[in-house]
Amino acid sequence: MFWDRISPLYDLFEKVYNGRVYSGTGEKVAEFIEPADTVLECACGTGAISICIAPKCRRLIATDFAPGMLRQAAKKCRKYENTVFRRADITHLRCRDGRFDKAVAGNVIHLLPDPEQAMHELERVVRPGGQIIIPTYINMSKGTGTAAVRFITLLGADFKRQFDLESYKRFFADMGYENAVYHVVDGRMPCAIAVITKKESVG
Repeated sequence: MFWDRISPLYDLFEKVYNGRVYSGTGEKVAEFIEPADTVLECACGTGAISICIAPKCRRLIATDFAPGMLRQAAKKCRKYENTVFRRADITHLRCRDGRFDKAVAGNVIHLLPDPEQAMHELERVVRPGGQIIIPTYINMSKGTGTAAVRFITLLGADFKRQFDLESYKRFFADMGYENAVYHVVDGRMPCAIAVITKKESVG
């Protein structure tokens, strides 16, 4: 699997190419996490966001489909006793409805053949009034990040789509998430963070 093969070098590539955004994204996501929260993180990768969430929440269940990525993340977060790492498929989450206060899925939506199913699952496992937090790299202007995308694609990554900020907003609006709030972590390849609050149950 591509993500297993690159897992030992992924942090180095990100830090050299896009370090300010790579670290800044986790810091920004952590601003939405409360001390009492139970958090699900999908596609945790090497734990760049996990390590920022873990000290902020009550419990973090961090998941990824690639065992190599999970091993790197677990090493990075080994001092946090409130954090566990598990293999999981974001489109078929094996947990009950409304279990989590927050769900985070960083830099994975653009890789999925069925992102709508992933969003359905994330919404399902978050409690009413909880939040779904989706950071994704974007192209702010023509050519931004093209070299990095081309390089990772040549190594074997399979990008299903690319976004600029407007198309990212439209992507969620088209799925009915009109209440999403967006934050951008700026840098060489910026990251747009969509924050969606799940509607409270009626009745």
